[in-house]
Amino acid sequence: MKKLLLLAGLALLMAGSVEAKKPEKQEGYQFTDTKTIPTTSVKDQYSSGTCWSYSALSFIENEVLRAGGPELDLSEMWIVRNMYFDKGVKYVRMHGHLNFGEGGAPHDVTEAIKKFGIVPEEVYPGLNYGTEKPVFGELSAVLKAYLDAVIEARNGKLTTAWQDGFNALLDTYFGPRPETFMYEGKEYTPESFAASLPIDMEDYVHISSFTHHPFYEKFIIEVPDNWMWGQVYNVPLEDLMAIVDNAMENGYSIEWATDVSEKGFSRSKAIAIVPETELESMTGTEAEKWGKLTAAEREAALYEFNGPIKEKTITQEMRQEAFDNYETTDDHGMVIVGTAVDQAGNPFFKVKNSWNVRPPYDGFYYFSRPFFEYKTLSITINKNAIPEEIRTKLGL
Repeated sequence: MKKLLLLAGLALLMAGSVEAKKPEKQEGYQFTDTKTIPTTSVKDQYSSGTCWSYSALSFIENEVLRAGGPELDLSEMWIVRNMYFDKGVKYVRMHGHLNFGEGGAPHDVTEAIKKFGIVPEEVYPGLNYGTEKPVFGELSAVLKAYLDAVIEARNGKLTTAWQDGFNALLDTYFGPRPETFMYEGKEYTPESFAASLPIDMEDYVHISSFTHHPFYEKFIIEVPDNWMWGQVYNVPLEDLMAIVDNAMENGYSIEWATDVSEKGFSRSKAIAIVPETELESMTGTEAEKWGKLTAAEREAALYEFNGPIKEKTITQEMRQEAFDNYETTDDHGMVIVGTAVDQAGNPFFKVKNSWNVRPPYDGFYYFSRPFFEYKTLSITINKNAIPEEIRTKLGL
């Protein structure tokens, strides 16, 4: 009996020891919004590479709200369909040596509205192929195959029918474009509806920050999805951040082209950070904590998103090196709609995505300030949101 009691006591002691060695449960990131800008509902691009249209149109919808207009749901597929035609024509003119795919850039949207006008979502959902949400697998393959056949020019030269044929394909998949439509009891054309909005497409500019072109001048940003060869204004990193801060302070949202193919970005936790991985950049108890781990253990732990950690200090040179080495690519477009801090007071941007309403933040994501500094390709912004001294340098 004494032996049994002894064994039981030892078992309890061991259990207590094991329990004591369990790591404390991490609380994860906790965000407090410090600035929120009115925005329209979260949309779902689903199985289509059209984030550029969703993000830029969401930004335009926000601008309508900011200007005192109504809450609108504008048609992303109206933009995509019209840009597919222009892209196809250029693809043929370039003998196929142009990126013809689902991707695009924010200026595609502003230029499309200038050229083709815009319509509400209910007027042109653009889903004429039997699905409730965008699914571009067959559509993309068919469009490219058609254009490649045109480029082969088996008749000895291009026929006079190919553009009509391409338009017919686009109408088949997206639906015929209405010349006029009724909306809230009034008849519009796409052009007159665009003109009825309380905003001006000429007010929107695109800005980036790289050193391989002169600052305060325009350049064609060299990314594959920039099939239109659209230009951006180039500013130093500190000016880019001053523009963003000024926009947030004054209630302007921002269309944001960035790269989310990073270990520091978590889809499931809706957060993006740039952890400091170099021990020599850490100090005190922080260095002691991470110094006890192997390099592999340290890297794994840094990307568990268990709570605030030190992030890298981003420089202009780091941005450039990542872009030059294809580490920062034209990956995704979203809309910055506010600012926030985590429980340690670290600054974040609140960002609206186009991946449907999903947990943990109902389709919104939190990106750290260092992540923005490091991985921004470009922003689209109302030129009136730019600080006056920077606007003067840009000649705006």
